[in-house]
Order: sequence, then C-alpha cells, then structure tokens
Amino acid sequence: MILPSAVSARILIVLLIACCLAVALAALAGGAMDLSIARILTLLSAPAQPTADYLVVWQIRLPRIVLGLMVGAVLAMSGAVMQGLFRNPLADPGLIGVSSGALLAAACVIVLGGPAFLGPYALPLSAFAGSLVITMVIWRIGTRAGVTSVATVLLAGIAINAIAGAANGLLHYISDDDELRELTFWTMGSLSGAGWTEISVSFVFMLIPLLALPLLAPGLNLLSLGENAARHGGLNVEWLKRAAVVLVALGIGAAVSLSGLIGFIGLVVPHLLRLIIGPDHRWLLPASGLLGAGLLVGADLVARTLIPPEEIPIGLLTTAMGGPVFLWLLLRRNAAWR
Repeated sequence: MILPSAVSARILIVLLIACCLAVALAALAGGAMDLSIARILTLLSAPAQPTADYLVVWQIRLPRIVLGLMVGAVLAMSGAVMQGLFRNPLADPGLIGVSSGALLAAACVIVLGGPAFLGPYALPLSAFAGSLVITMVIWRIGTRAGVTSVATVLLAGIAINAIAGAANGLLHYISDDDELRELTFWTMGSLSGAGWTEISVSFVFMLIPLLALPLLAPGLNLLSLGENAARHGGLNVEWLKRAAVVLVALGIGAAVSLSGLIGFIGLVVPHLLRLIIGPDHRWLLPASGLLGAGLLVGADLVARTLIPPEEIPIGLLTTAMGGPVFLWLLLRRNAAWR
C-alpha cells in the first residue's frame, strides 16, 4: 500500500537510517569474535592499543561494513534510476552492460594476467574499466544524430551482454583449476576482500553517483509521463539519459570491481519501495539507497555467521532471498490486475 503523504515518506527514510545504523552495529558485534555494543562504542570513540578486538573492528569488520553500505546503496539507487529511465520496473543496471563488462575484464585478468605494474589493483581497476567500456559501446550503438533510443540501448545491451557472456565462458573453459575457482568466487560476490586501501581506490567513484543520482529525481518524474511530455515540460531528455547512464556505470563499475557480482539488490529494492512510497523519485532514490545498504550489510552478516567458520558467498544469499521476494511481488501484481 502506498504511503499517503511526503511526511510518511520522510518517516520511512528516518526509520531506514535507524535500521542501517542498527544493522551496522550488529555487523560490528557479530562474528567469530563476539563483541558487546559497549566495547564497540569504546573502540570507535577513543584510540586504543592494537589489541585483537581493536584490530578486528578497525581492520576487518569496519571496512567491510563501509564497503557493504556503499555497494548496497549504489546497487539499489542505480536500479531505481534504470527503472525510471527505461520506465520499466523490471529493469536493472545489468541492462546497460555494466556487470557483464566488469565480469569479462575480471576474467581476462584472472585467466590471462593483468598489468604487472598495477599489482593487487589490477583486478578491481580492470573490472571498473571493462564496465565503463562496455557501457559506452552500448550507449554509442543506441545513439543516432544526438538522440538516444532507450529501446535500442536495451536491445544492444542484451546483444552485448550475450557476446560478453560467450567470451567469459571461453575464458572459463581455458582456465586451470585455481583460476576457475577464483572466477567462480568472484562471480558469486563477496565483501571479504574489503580493506581501507581497496576502498580508497573506488570510494570517490561510488560517492559521486550516490550524491548526484538523487539530483536527477525531478527529471525522472517528468520522464515517467513519456519523452514528448517531458520535453514539453522543459526537460532536456538527452542530457538526463546521458547523465543517468554515466553515473550508473561509474557507481556500479566501482562497486562490482570490489565486491564481485551481487544480484537482485538493484532489482528488488526499488520495486518493493515503489509499492510502499509510490513512484516519486525524490523519495524513492534515497529510500532505495538506504534499504539497499542495510540489506547488503545484513546479508553479509548472515553470510559470515550462518555456518561458522565457513562464509557463504553473499551473491548466492542475495539471490536466494531476492528471487522469492521478487516472485511474490510479481504474483501480487498479477492478482491486483484481475
């Protein structure tokens, strides 16, 4: 049921902020070494000797939580923008080739080797570059005489994603056992590689979309009326399309380069919130970012504590949770149409 007013939407956003903080505290406390909330607050508020619990909080759990919050927010907010841009609640960032480009570039580095001078940054930087290149190719195919056809972009995305998938399959085929294992775990998604150094590489590339995408909300609201109506309303439709795609490619490319492929956050979160607070992107975008951030950190907490000391790939967990939820949403919509 759609909330009746902007006041209710504001209340929901405040509740989502509180939920994010609560989930972050729970993620700091839970794990192989359980810590009390009081001890965590002490470690966060005052410098301490590098004891075991201090290192666990500052060097292992906190960077992982920061990465999870940013990746979850980017995935969900980008999904909301893509659904608004394509005017289709089933759209997600993968339609413009971001994920497939990152996966192909990462597979090339893992199987064929990356530039030696990049060292440990070869994989995330290559995945980031691959996502941007594939996105730009798809966008160029869909643009003629300065006008971008969203339908052509969608079809080009399907074709390029299929080609990238075939190339990725070939790399899987020629890889050895160790490379195949690394590829498999990368495609399942994980926050286990999070560290302050790794986050610093992509922090700005995720922060810019998180700050800029909400500014597109008025334009996306106009675009929901159709491109012609939006143009008559004074919207520069082509500029909006380019800005949305560039920002989404920037954010998703940076997120995927660090976390691997994590499914369903960008698809389910905006779709669910649209049923609660309606299609107004002024509220939908920030709410999506907050819910996506909280869900991903919560899923990561479950992934690393469900079967200790083993860690479930977080992409498997989000897909296992998101699939039934999305199916329920579809069945609910079909029942409403009858």
